[in-house]
Amino acid sequence: MQTAEEYSKIISLHFAPEVVRKPMMYNLAKKFDLTFNILKAKISPREEGHMILELSGNLEDFKKGISYLQEHGISIRDVAQTITRDERLCTHCGVCTALCFNRALSLDKVTRQILFNDARCTACSNCTRICPVGAMHVESNGES
Repeated sequence: MQTAEEYSKIISLHFAPEVVRKPMMYNLAKKFDLTFNILKAKISPREEGHMILELSGNLEDFKKGISYLQEHGISIRDVAQTITRDERLCTHCGVCTALCFNRALSLDKVTRQILFNDARCTACSNCTRICPVGAMHVESNGES
């Protein structure tokens, strides 16, 4: 029997409130023989959830697992990117902080400046879409 090539990818999952309480990660492991490493997560009952994970297994099972998640209303994005900020353009208006659910962008209450903690950033790119001056940028990391 030939072994399938191992495949691994970092993905971002967004859960609707009605899906949050379902055992989706357990089912990925049990039904599709996939392994996962949860890198970041914010999931609360009766609320929208978000998770960044590295999903691994053979490519065929990976595709089946992704289809399974999508069939259950989970939106999926690749995380083959990082977010950067152009300090010269940023006016510290604070608009980006409203959409940063991981608090990678926050207000320093003393200096009234917007701080960017790239270690907390999950590269969801919400800030790049809302920034009025275009200070936030998506940088592609290539295929993972």
